Amino acid sequence: MMKHIFPTYAQYPMEIVSGHDWHLVDNQQKSYLDFTSGIGVCSFGYSNDKIEHSVLNQLGKIWHTSNLYPSQLQDDVANALCPEGMLAFFCNSGTEANEAAFKLARKATGKGKVLAFNNGFHGRTYGSMSLTGNPDIQAGFKPLVPEVQFADYNDPDALSAITDDLAAVILEVIQGEGGVVDGNGDWLKQVAAKCHEQGVLLIIDEVQTGIGRTGKKFAFQNFDLDPDIITCAKALGNGLPIGAMLGKKSLASAFGPGSHGTTFGGNKIALSSAKAVLEQLTPDFLKGVQKKSKAVFDALGKKVLPLSAVDSISGLGLMIGIHLNDSVKVADVISHLQQNGLLTLSAKHNTLRLLPPLVMSEADLLKGIDLITDTLANVDATVESSLI
Repeated sequence: MMKHIFPTYAQYPMEIVSGHDWHLVDNQQKSYLDFTSGIGVCSFGYSNDKIEHSVLNQLGKIWHTSNLYPSQLQDDVANALCPEGMLAFFCNSGTEANEAAFKLARKATGKGKVLAFNNGFHGRTYGSMSLTGNPDIQAGFKPLVPEVQFADYNDPDALSAITDDLAAVILEVIQGEGGVVDGNGDWLKQVAAKCHEQGVLLIIDEVQTGIGRTGKKFAFQNFDLDPDIITCAKALGNGLPIGAMLGKKSLASAFGPGSHGTTFGGNKIALSSAKAVLEQLTPDFLKGVQKKSKAVFDALGKKVLPLSAVDSISGLGLMIGIHLNDSVKVADVISHLQQNGLLTLSAKHNTLRLLPPLVMSEADLLKGIDLITDTLANVDATVESSLI
């Protein structure tokens, strides 16, 4: 138990001290198959030679320079990261990327109102928390940033809330923390069309869904959307802190010198990791993610979905939600899986969330699904016996 740290996290009873490929080892030398990626961060695992070489090479040159000087490394990574016609602003995290997006949307449009969605999650700093549709996260911190309104995700009635007095609409293509809630493709396209029709900026939060997690570089590409602003972080640095806000070049005049800044954003060490991540995020690699995803979802449909503890399964690529019913608590399932050597996550609405490293072998992905199947089957048996 830590004695000198604020207790802001409910922590599991083991410390992770080392890792290799997609396996982690705790301070008792117990080994785990990792279905968390550090909450969607280490998509390329824990011993990637290209990332390690890139970081060590930069470490031997210089660690940090101020953003008062140009950085070719920043420009190279931005070029590799940005969709055509966009520019990048580098920061340190997803919440900072969403703060930057919030500021840019207001400054570029001259309008204050933003529409976000219930169960959405965009971070914990004041701006991004104000955009987060979770009252539990906002509790105790009011007043929040004003003029943020919320609608229900996937609800056709939300379209009527997209009016020309909005600066922006912000959403996740799949709500991660909110329960791995899949966006309906037709609804997402209608939201995008209404934004463009009304002159409202569309911000897509790709912090958890981006950098290959859904089998595409960005999740919105699965639905042929056209965002004005994209935010990303997590997997971009494979464990080194980096985030980015990407915006259309037409917005550049609103973010001139002095309009926004960061001391550590665009740090050369973090960027050297991001560069190696993006170099490996090839079309062939993404096809491999899609192939592994199909095998995983096939196994989930055959083995996990029929279990009485499971209501439904959602997700895309290697972002997966197993929605449990009230007969079992997700925290108990996670604890049992840890005992059996598998690390998993939770999300809202009693959801078991899986975010395995994208480099994990298909064999080990299926091994993890078998562990989940056995654990949930045992939970089923325990519940049934208690009812007899």
